[in-house]
Amino acid sequence: MNTTTPAIAGPVRVLANHRVTKRLGNWTTARQFQVHAHRGRAVLDLRSPQIPAGDIEVDVDLDHATLKLLAPDDAVVDDWNLQRIGRGRIKDTEAPNAPGGRRIVVTGQLRGEIRVHRGGFAVLSAIFSREFLADLRRARKQGRTPTVADPAHTP
Repeated sequence: MNTTTPAIAGPVRVLANHRVTKRLGNWTTARQFQVHAHRGRAVLDLRSPQIPAGDIEVDVDLDHATLKLLAPDDAVVDDWNLQRIGRGRIKDTEAPNAPGGRRIVVTGQLRGEIRVHRGGFAVLSAIFSREFLADLRRARKQGRTPTVADPAHTP
């Protein structure tokens, strides 16, 4: 897990070929991401208040892979320009009914699955990870609140 938040000039690249790659907590300030995964899994936490306002763009190239997006409760996923190949699909069971929240634009090619988790499911997805345990130990040593479970809950 990367705990620093560097200034980002271009899109953040996330590679998950035959492995699991997780980016949780306050890990970036970028709004553009490129995710390439072949028979792997990637998890992107987009709930951080450090990400500037505006649309979040996620360009994907998934080949028999899964991308899990941990999104804010009011975020709307726009997959109009996403090319689905085969049985590629997006699972977004908790999509907000009213538009007006932050927009996550997903583009690229999908030969796999994208899962969108919000609220409690996003918190549980973050908690059941090794990154959460490492952040919990660091937070205890530093006397602060862990940020991986809920990046917006920073005092």
